[in-house]
Parts: sequence; C-alpha cells; structure tokens
Amino acid sequence: MGIIAYFNERVKRLSIFDIKLVQLAAMFVVLIIVKLIPRIMNVSIWWFAALAVLSAIRPVRVLFFSK
Repeated sequence: MGIIAYFNERVKRLSIFDIKLVQLAAMFVVLIIVKLIPRIMNVSIWWFAALAVLSAIRPVRVLFFSK
C-alpha cells in the first residue's frame, strides 16, 4: 500500500465537520504567515485570483464532471 492510498483510507474516516476544521486551521496558518511577512500582501490581487482558480480546477472537475 502506497502512502497516497494509506492517507486516502485515513481521510475517509473524517466527517465534514473535521474537514472544515482542517480548512479553518489552514486559514489561520496563512494569517500567521501574512502577519510575519507583510510584504506578501503587496502582491497584485490578480495573482491571488489566478491561484484560486488554479486551485479550484481539480475539485470542481471531480465534483461535477467525474463519474
């Protein structure tokens, strides 16, 4: 069993509440990074928009277009 298969099995045990808590924790980590390195926020908003779209492509494809 590979590491990806192992963690896929482990993630199946999480509820939607657990997943949302992980997302919230990740947002707080990002806020900490931004507070420590404020120059990150000087980047153009279009870079953030492009990264958001690129990050959303696979989940949207799996959710709506996968069998």
